[in-house]
Amino acid sequence: MKNYNISIIKGDGIGPEIVDEAIKVLNAVAKKCDFTLSYKEYLMGGIAIDTTGVPLPEETVEGVLNSDACLFGAIGGAKWDNLPRDLRPETGLLNFREKMGVYANLRPAIVYDELLNASTLKPEVIKGCDIMVVRELIGGIYFGKPRENDGFKAFNTMVYTKPEIIRIGKTAFELAQKRDKRVCSVDKANVLEVSQLWRDTMNELSREYPDVELTHMYVDNAAMQLVRNPKQFDVIVTGNIFGDILSDTASMVVGSIGLLPSASTGDKTAIYEPIHGSAPDIAGLGIANPIATILSAAMMLKYTLNEQKASDLIEKAIKDALKDGYRTKDLAAFDAKEVLNCVAMGDKIVEYINN
Repeated sequence: MKNYNISIIKGDGIGPEIVDEAIKVLNAVAKKCDFTLSYKEYLMGGIAIDTTGVPLPEETVEGVLNSDACLFGAIGGAKWDNLPRDLRPETGLLNFREKMGVYANLRPAIVYDELLNASTLKPEVIKGCDIMVVRELIGGIYFGKPRENDGFKAFNTMVYTKPEIIRIGKTAFELAQKRDKRVCSVDKANVLEVSQLWRDTMNELSREYPDVELTHMYVDNAAMQLVRNPKQFDVIVTGNIFGDILSDTASMVVGSIGLLPSASTGDKTAIYEPIHGSAPDIAGLGIANPIATILSAAMMLKYTLNEQKASDLIEKAIKDALKDGYRTKDLAAFDAKEVLNCVAMGDKIVEYINN
């Protein structure tokens, strides 16, 4: 029987609650699909600062690199916001991504028919919407040097090299080949040199994928189009800062940030996490929505462990639970038959898997 070693980072706020539910669901599908999962827990973020004095202990870096994949909750909170920048949870997360070499962030935004009313957009605008945002994760303005703030003048540097653009482009084109075969590359080539290189490189790369249609869009227009007509998109590929903003826009097209998973992949390992934050205001209340984390676990099964059947079982169980009117508090206003707490939603999804 196959065994996979999974590193677990629960993190801060609601992180531990939602990751526990994902593990519960993973164990249920593993049993059904004849494989086993071994878990080892590591620290990162605020809890790591409180325990070890640093946001990213070396043990976590080594442990995750030696595992088959990593399931991650969320980090951060007001408690650590006033620390020096290099000691904040978010700095630990940026360093973690860089050390893991995870250059591609995949964020699916899929509209469930059962939750059409949860979006602020009209149902006819979003019904059938299925977008994959591919964001470059370890380059661009978040990592570029020099960077400085002397109290009078501040600056950052937006840098991309051709190999970095090719690497993320390939990820997007290969994903599109398995989907609707369309890639929209988003940049700001009308004013930024770095975006011109991005656009030129994407055009060159597209010749290697004649079956995929490549289009370009400026980032300001893309933000508008995501809200105006999201169904026009299949795969969106873009740089770090634009991807950060557009993927959140795409999430609200869907209606709840509590439903959206993500994968951060590279050549060394892959990290799977919900796109929402640690929500310290509701931590410990048991009302968090675990679905995004459970779907992140399903992505892990699909993209890293190649356990497609197990991934499909999770996705179907979630759809069925939503169809039958089970909701967490954040979705209570949308056709809820019964509002469940975090643990009960995990239990309900396991119930559907086992039926």
